Parts: sequence; structure tokens; C-alpha cells
Amino acid sequence: MTETKAAKKPNPALAKPLQPSSELAAVVGSSPLPRTEVVSKVWEYIKANNLQNPANKREIMADEKLRAVFDGKDKVSMFEMNKHFARHLA
Repeated sequence: MTETKAAKKPNPALAKPLQPSSELAAVVGSSPLPRTEVVSKVWEYIKANNLQNPANKREIMADEKLRAVFDGKDKVSMFEMNKHFARHLA
């Protein structure tokens, strides 16, 4: 690996604090957060509430709060989650 790859600069857009919508704020809190922190807090919530499908760990089973974030879907893949977050961050 070259030196420039090892010293890769973080993307400033990912570090910029964004305001969560009221639906997302119910899960992560209402203060502005960087995207990376939003994802971390949602994962904490998913694990604390046992919302991962035990048969398929990549699938998130939405409870009432997450259903509002996931456009009414009962379950989404962990890869779809960020697409849904984008609509709830300004």
C-alpha cells in the first residue's frame, strides 16, 4: 500500500453535522449529528431492541420508530438503511 492511500483524508461531507427529521430524531436524538454518528446510533438502537433478523443478520426488522424512518416498510436490508437516512437528514 502506498503512503498516500494509508493517509487517506476523511470525506468532509460525512463529518458535517446534519439535522435529523422528527422521525429519525425519535431514534438518534434531536441534535445535529454527522452521518457516521447517525448510523452508529441507529445500530445501537437496533441491537438494544433486538431488531436484527436472527435468521438473516443483514435484515433489520422495523419497530414503530424505525418504520417511520424506513417509509413504512416492516424490514429493510442493512445496505438500504443509508438510502432511507438520506431523506431524514438536512
